[in-house]
Amino acid sequence: MSAPPKTVLTASAEEEAAIRAAVRAAEGRTVAGPEHVDGLQKLFLDPRVSDPIYDLPRPFTRESVAAWVAESEALRQEGRCILAVTLDEAGEVAGYSRFTIWPERSSGELAGARRADLQNSGEGRRGVAQSIAWMFEGLGLRLICLTAALDNVRSARAIDAAGFRRMGEVDSLRPDGTSRRSLYWELTRAEWELRHRL
Repeated sequence: MSAPPKTVLTASAEEEAAIRAAVRAAEGRTVAGPEHVDGLQKLFLDPRVSDPIYDLPRPFTRESVAAWVAESEALRQEGRCILAVTLDEAGEVAGYSRFTIWPERSSGELAGARRADLQNSGEGRRGVAQSIAWMFEGLGLRLICLTAALDNVRSARAIDAAGFRRMGEVDSLRPDGTSRRSLYWELTRAEWELRHRL
């Protein structure tokens, strides 16, 4: 399970309400629904995609993935989560993004993956950059945190390259109750805006 960021921000009532409304609208994203369950399951059954990700609904049965999609949608209606999919030209699930949002803290976390045959093309980094911009500009967040497994060198490089500050390690809780030690980063909207003005 995602834990709130180490840095504690407090949103005003108006800011929190605006974030919740933006999450519910999820403009510009294909929100995962029952029609995407089989594609997501197929995506997760590939260990090259799912092994580094701690918070997926293991084991990857149709029922567990369907429950995860339904739970994510219920949280979206509360303004707390967006589970989005990207589709290829054939309409197949090519990747997913899960945005965990803490509206009362104007903060969020991004997790996701692309199909193995689409990795290492540079598109993943572009997708992360677009998602970060959308979280700050579209959702109105002021802080984003990210985690990665200690041995996930590829993700760590991409997160560093995106301008996130390393802030040590945290214990990430898996759905089965076990924990995983993770590298931890944060990026504020002010830092992101400064980086993108240059």
